[in-house]
Amino acid sequence: MATALVIENDPTDDLRRLGEWLTEGGLQLRVLRPHAGEELPADLAGYAALVVLGGEQQAYPLPDGTPGAPWFPALEGLLRKAVRYRVPTLGVCLGGQLLATAHAGLVERSPSGPEVGPGVVGKRDAADADPLFRYVPLIPDVLQWHSDEITELPRGATLLAASTRYPHQAFRLGDRAWGLQFHIECDTAMIADWARDSELLAELGYDEELVVTACDRVMADVEEVWQPFAIRFAALALGELDDDTTRRSLPLLGH
Repeated sequence: MATALVIENDPTDDLRRLGEWLTEGGLQLRVLRPHAGEELPADLAGYAALVVLGGEQQAYPLPDGTPGAPWFPALEGLLRKAVRYRVPTLGVCLGGQLLATAHAGLVERSPSGPEVGPGVVGKRDAADADPLFRYVPLIPDVLQWHSDEITELPRGATLLAASTRYPHQAFRLGDRAWGLQFHIECDTAMIADWARDSELLAELGYDEELVVTACDRVMADVEEVWQPFAIRFAALALGELDDDTTRRSLPLLGH
């Protein structure tokens, strides 16, 4: 079986439902936890895909100039190699932000303020030619939990989904790397853990129980959209997705 390398940046944001869907799609998963001291590989040799998860860290440098986490420079290097060598890649929330910063995009504290809870995003016209997003509904349900945002996409990126306050909700680099600002992996238990004694919810004045209940109500809708998306990503990694037309029509970085 083909193996996807999964980078868990924060113990509070694991694969959860996304892992179930990727396994259902036929991928084996190797999870590395650099937050627990596990070292990242120098390259992606032997891996069919790369998945980078979220976390509480920031994708841009701290005030003293150090990275948001000690392993971020190495992780950004892996993300660059993934795009260069066309390894199917999926970055979720912080992972999507790191995909952007690895390719000279810009991530900042959002001037629009935090975005928390259930929401929707709108597909852009370019999504109709995308091998994964073309089958996503026009206005899909998502889960949001972030204070930072991608304010500038990398040069050559294709914008796939947007929202009114946060214009860069999903993008593609090259023809096999996707970044999502929103979450698709969460279940209700994960959201409840995030909400417990959350400084972010306190900052917004949101009631913890109401946020968890609202997220729980859309879990089935999120699964309806993003489970098939994950299955298609797995099929692409396994070489089972017929993307010959995509390869001919989508530009690669640097071309």
